[in-house]
Amino acid sequence: MNTEQILMEIREANLSYLMLAQSLIRGDRDEALFRLGISEETADLITTLSPAQMMKIASGNTLLCRMRIDDDVVWGLLTNHGKSASNDSVSRLHASILMAGRHQEAA
Repeated sequence: MNTEQILMEIREANLSYLMLAQSLIRGDRDEALFRLGISEETADLITTLSPAQMMKIASGNTLLCRMRIDDDVVWGLLTNHGKSASNDSVSRLHASILMAGRHQEAA
């Protein structure tokens, strides 16, 4: 993949992210704040963006969203290496609880 292809993928990801974020915020604001890991102020700003503004913001070469999982424990729970399917849902629940706690700390 060359540089131009990577930049095109970033722009597409940015636009998809902004459209998803706006839709989630308008649908269920509290859930959107949790799922997106954003502040009230950011949600207010995203909600008011026009399609033209979203296109302009998305056209940059910087990825707007980021990985929120920066903890080896959470990655271990999500990837669930070598565990049975019955433990999979428990591992995902534990990961969700850890990430929810971090969202509350950040708020």
